[in-house]
Amino acid sequence: MKEFVPKIFDVMKTYSKGQLVKDVVAGIIVAIIALPLSIALALASGVSPEQGIYTAIFAGFVISFLGGSRVQIAGPTAAFATIVAGIVARNGMDGLITATIMAGIILVVMGFLKFGNLIRFIPYTITTGFTFGIAVTIVIGQIKDFLGLTYPAGTSTVETMDKLKAVVLNIGTFNVKAFIVGVVALAILIIWPKFKALDKIPPSLIAVIVSVVMVKFIPALSDVNTIGSLYTIKKGLPAVSIPSVNIDMIMTLLPDALTIAVLAGIESLLSCVVSDGMIGSRHKPNMELVAQGAGNIVSALFGGIPATGAIARTAANVKNGGRTPVAGMVHSVTLLIVLVVLMPYAAWIPMPAIAAILFIVAYNMSGWREMVNLVKHSPKSDILVLLTTMI
Repeated sequence: MKEFVPKIFDVMKTYSKGQLVKDVVAGIIVAIIALPLSIALALASGVSPEQGIYTAIFAGFVISFLGGSRVQIAGPTAAFATIVAGIVARNGMDGLITATIMAGIILVVMGFLKFGNLIRFIPYTITTGFTFGIAVTIVIGQIKDFLGLTYPAGTSTVETMDKLKAVVLNIGTFNVKAFIVGVVALAILIIWPKFKALDKIPPSLIAVIVSVVMVKFIPALSDVNTIGSLYTIKKGLPAVSIPSVNIDMIMTLLPDALTIAVLAGIESLLSCVVSDGMIGSRHKPNMELVAQGAGNIVSALFGGIPATGAIARTAANVKNGGRTPVAGMVHSVTLLIVLVVLMPYAAWIPMPAIAAILFIVAYNMSGWREMVNLVKHSPKSDILVLLTTMI
C-alpha cells in the first residue's frame, strides 16, 4: 500500500531548512507565472477570470499535498478550455461543477483500480492529435480579442467553426489600437526568453505590465478593452458551490466527465514522467490519479474549473529549485494572497495581452514538430488516427 502514500510524507523524512528556502522561492516564482495564465485560461474556458485562480489555489494545493510526484504543479490548463466552454454554454455553471466533480470521482476510482499503470498505453497519435487540435481551437478563439473585433448582439461563438465564421464576417471591425497592444505583448513573450540573464522573470508578467501601462497612460489606447470592461472580478474567497443535480443532468454530462477524467489523467502522468527525468525521481502514478481526483472535486466545490498537472509550470518549479510538494503548496498560498489583496488590479489587463499569452500557450502545447514528424514517418493508419483526432 506504499504506492498510495502521498509523496510529501516520503520526502519529509529527509527535509532540510535549505530545501524549505528553495521550495518557497520556487513556489513564489511559479505563482507569478501562474497568475496571468490562470486568468487567461479561465477566459478561454468561458468563465470569469477569478475562477482560474480558484482552480490554481484549491486544486493546486490539494494535488501537491496528496500527489504522487515530488514537483508537480497543478492548475487550469489549455487542454480543458474547449471542453469547459462547451459545458458552460450548454449546461451553465451547475453543469460544469457537476461534470468536474464526476470527473474527480472517476479519477479517484481510476487511481484505486491502478489505472495509472495503463494510461501509458494510449496511442501517441491520439494524444498528439488531440493536443494539436486543442491548440488550434485556442488560437481561433483568441483572434477576436487580438484584433479588437466587435460582433453584433446574438452572434453564436460557442463552437470553434462558429468563432472562425464570426471572425471572417466581422473582420471589418478590426481595431488597430487593440492590435498594437496585442503585437507588443506578443513580441515581449517571444523575445524576452531569448535573454538568458532575464529568464528568472516570467515573460507573461512583463507582457501584462507593459500592456497595462500602455492602455492606462497612452490616451490614444485608453479605449482598448480590458478584463474589467468586459467582466466583473470578485475579490476574496469564494463560497462553497453545491450544484442542483438530477439524474438526467448526470447522464448528459457523463461523456464530458469521462473526457475530463481521462485527459486529466494522461496530462498529469505525462507531466510526472517529464519531471521525473529532470530530477531523477520516480512518481507514484496511482496516487497521482487519486490526488488529481480529489483536487478536481475541491476545485469544483470552490468555484474552480477542471485542473491537471501543468508541464510548463512544473518545469519552471524544477528549474527554480523546487524539489518537494511544499513548492506547489507555496504556489497556491501565494495565489491566495494575491486573490485577497491584488485581484481588483487584474481588471486593468488588456484583452489583446490575454490573447497574446494564449497564442504562446497554444504554440507551446501544439507539438507541431511531433505532428510533422509523425506525418512524415508513420504508417498510413497512424496518420489517419492522428488527423481524425485533430479534426
